[in-house]
Amino acid sequence: MAHRRVIQNYYNDINNLAEILAKLVISYRTLIGSADELNKIALSKKSDVKDALKRADELGGIIDKAIKVLDDASYSYMSYCKMKTEVMECRLQIEYIETEIDEDLKLKD
Repeated sequence: MAHRRVIQNYYNDINNLAEILAKLVISYRTLIGSADELNKIALSKKSDVKDALKRADELGGIIDKAIKVLDDASYSYMSYCKMKTEVMECRLQIEYIETEIDEDLKLKD
C-alpha cells in the first residue's frame, strides 16, 4: 500500500495548494479594494495608489503561477483516477453489483 500512501499525499498536496490559492485570491481582492478606496480619498497621493496597484499586480502574478501548478497537478491526479476507474471496470462484474442494488432496494420497500 506504499503506492496508495504516495497518491494520498499527492492529493493532500493538491488540496493544500488549492487552499493557498483561495487565500491568495482573497488577499488580491482585498488589495484591489484597498487601492480603490485609496483612490477615492481626496488627500491620497497618486503614487500611493500606483504602489497599491503594483502590489496587487505582483500578487496576481503569484496567483497565475499557483493556478498553473495546480492545473498541472490536477491533470496528473485526474489521470490517476481515470486509470484506476478503468482497472476497476475491468475487474468488477456488473451482474453482482446490479443484484446488490436490487436487494438493497427490495429491503427498503
